[in-house]
Amino acid sequence: MNTRINRAPSRKLRLMGEFSQDYMLALHAFLQAEIQQQKIIYPPAKQWVSARNTTPFHQVQVVIRGQDPEHGEHHAHGLCFSVPPSIKIPPSLINIYKELQNDLDIPPAQHGCLSHWAQQGVLLLNSVLTVEQGLAASHQNKGWEHFTDAIIAQINEHTEHTVFILWGGYAQKKGTRIDGRKHLIIKAPHPSPLSVYRGFFNGRYFSRSNAYLTQHGKTPIDWALPDLNTAIKQYEQIQSIE
Repeated sequence: MNTRINRAPSRKLRLMGEFSQDYMLALHAFLQAEIQQQKIIYPPAKQWVSARNTTPFHQVQVVIRGQDPEHGEHHAHGLCFSVPPSIKIPPSLINIYKELQNDLDIPPAQHGCLSHWAQQGVLLLNSVLTVEQGLAASHQNKGWEHFTDAIIAQINEHTEHTVFILWGGYAQKKGTRIDGRKHLIIKAPHPSPLSVYRGFFNGRYFSRSNAYLTQHGKTPIDWALPDLNTAIKQYEQIQSIE
């Protein structure tokens, strides 16, 4: 499995041992079999751990946890809720942009690429890191959940005053072991059109995150996304480090 993790930074936070665990060997075998059957898997292999590579542990300030990659053609690129700049903005992200405007009066971006957030310390981590084209949730329960849970566990244990934004029941269930005494945990319904009106709007996730970071001497996130041309350049930068 050609997953390359940027080893920069924080030696206390070790993940390389995960690759020798039984669950990861089984996941490797599953993915290899899928590839040999010529199934189309998203995102491309070099982007499977994009979230971890783009936002190293020592830079993490905010964690937003998703569930599965987008299964549409070329939609997924390793950051949850994000799509490449050339792809139509997904419905859930449209709702996130609406809330961002309600919260901080930031107009919706004209693209769906969230690389700008990731490069500032927003870990955009799906629980499952791959999917078969056109088959939502097709790679659930194959092993990725153990790996991404290990990432969250390391951040929980070895950082302080990190913001965890948990949208939807799945993310909240995955966040039950986060220590609310040393981190800020923000919970709300998922921004999907199927659940957004159950209370997602008016949650002020972005201003609350920045207020908490500022309170604890950290740099707030610039949530305003750049124009399309800049987003394309940022997206290309991420591809170059993977």
